[in-house]
Amino acid sequence: MSQDETFMRRAIAGARRGWGATHPNPLVGAVIVEAGEIVAEGYHAKAGEPHAEIMALRALGRRPQAGATLYVTLEPCCTHGRTPPCTAAIIEAGIRHVVVGATDPNPEHAGKGYGLLRAAGVEVTEGVLARECADLNLIFNHWITTGQPLFAAKSGVTLDGKVATRTGDSKWITGAEARADGHAWRRYFPAIAVGAGTVRADNPRLTARVGGVEWCPWRFVFDGLLRTVTDKAMPAVYTDEFRERTIVVTTPHGGLGYVRKLNAMGVKAWVLGANTPKVNFQDFRTRCAQEGITGVFFEGGAQLLSELLQARELDYLFTYHAPVLFADDKSKSILRGLRTETLANAIRLEQVRHEVLGDDALMRGFVRYPEKMYVDEATFGRKDYG
Repeated sequence: MSQDETFMRRAIAGARRGWGATHPNPLVGAVIVEAGEIVAEGYHAKAGEPHAEIMALRALGRRPQAGATLYVTLEPCCTHGRTPPCTAAIIEAGIRHVVVGATDPNPEHAGKGYGLLRAAGVEVTEGVLARECADLNLIFNHWITTGQPLFAAKSGVTLDGKVATRTGDSKWITGAEARADGHAWRRYFPAIAVGAGTVRADNPRLTARVGGVEWCPWRFVFDGLLRTVTDKAMPAVYTDEFRERTIVVTTPHGGLGYVRKLNAMGVKAWVLGANTPKVNFQDFRTRCAQEGITGVFFEGGAQLLSELLQARELDYLFTYHAPVLFADDKSKSILRGLRTETLANAIRLEQVRHEVLGDDALMRGFVRYPEKMYVDEATFGRKDYG
């Protein structure tokens, strides 16, 4: 590992201290090095607060020595938003060498920060651990380039792609380390989504539990017919201390009376117009964008995730593979419903990342769809996300 890579990895670790707290801004870390030693560090903690470069300069508390180098995971900003441009602060501080990981993904800004620094006599080294630095900001990169939230899904599967036995037994296919990693990604995303069937069967809490701390994202429940709203025991997500963070995504077929009941309990409801009891994913994506929700982590169930895939609305996939085999045709799969007759019609992952978590292996990447996809209409006979 080169010296530049060593210090950039330290900046990446610093950026992770803002994990899940910076939306809609990116995660960014910065390190100042003098004579081969780290003398100051900083990271972006929250939207509206100082950027990583500024925090590192403040932590230094003096002017950098001649020959000091600033390592930063993302190209320094060059425009004035809620905070002043970092390029100006770097130049004013007298730093003459900046090492950058990823280029700003915003097409309107990409490379401009580099240009301003070089014009002021600052040496710029680009692309050090660029892939790792870009991976910090899956949500931000998608949001800033498309204006749309990143829709990601998670599944824990056996080696033969199953999520439950024929009787529905699934706890736990993956081990403790993989489940902990799933909670970390819950903390990264501003919202989590499940179908009505998952709520009715498992009564999940849908919170992120990381380091002994519980945090609640926006919790979406897809329920086109509002079958989760009962006169008996309500699901935990409708009654717990985080119920105001719950949003039920439904259609006019669910009944306005049930919507009013949810609202009276402090639960929000998005009634998205549709001719069927199934929520239109494009309508949902548009509403999320309007509300500033930059990413949604879909965790199930099989109906919801499969139809998300069939609609070509899934952007990113996390799959945790466990060293388990069911070898049973009647065991349950989480992604199904397509008629894939040739490899050319297969869905693939790109920019794939791998990680070993205990005995399990995580594969994740961006979903890329074939030119033509064929849905097996016989697979789903149900008309809602229950």
